[in-house]
Amino acid sequence: MIMPAFRTLRTTLLVSAIGLVSLQGFASEDDSAAAAASLAKLQQRWAEINYTLPPGEQAAAFSYLGDEADQLVERYPDAAELHIWAGIIRSTEAGASGGLGALGLVKQAKKELETALELNPLALDGSAYTSLGALYYQVPGWPLGFGDEQKAEWHLQRALAINPEGIDSLYFWGDYLHEQGRDAEARQALERALMAAPRPGRELADSGRRDDIRQLMSELQ
Repeated sequence: MIMPAFRTLRTTLLVSAIGLVSLQGFASEDDSAAAAASLAKLQQRWAEINYTLPPGEQAAAFSYLGDEADQLVERYPDAAELHIWAGIIRSTEAGASGGLGALGLVKQAKKELETALELNPLALDGSAYTSLGALYYQVPGWPLGFGDEQKAEWHLQRALAINPEGIDSLYFWGDYLHEQGRDAEARQALERALMAAPRPGRELADSGRRDDIRQLMSELQ
């Protein structure tokens, strides 16, 4: 748990297949390629930590990776994709670490994701919408946190409009529906998520996410 009043944050992995020169807003292709290569390393390391490390070792590893992401954001401030992953890493660190510091981490994640939406809301197939939507329904509301179910549903629906067959957009929509007691709809979303196309080079991420989906389906009524 993050804090006594927080529900467990479900792990967030929002990976799209990208080319090494696919990032936007760079003065040169060399900068774009370097930023994209750094992004790919963040994604791969995130999956390794989340799906292979023992739970007791994850918080420290995510913290270190989050520091790397912060440095990359400073180096490439116009790369929405890096802001997305800085947010993803800090939100996952919050779930792994718990305690009083978790609220600060999710607020940091929220800021990064909002920055990404300002820069390019379509980056990584709308992943900022999915991650932000997940935070809105997993974090408690006022006065402790910023949780808001209406905002959660709006952001998750927006993510689905951009990426209707994405494994992550469907997974988090299904998780949200389950939290709302709408298990029949949740099952439909999760079944679609299991049929999502594999992402080349992201075998560990896909395998871990499908395990997440099956676990969630076992909780449905």
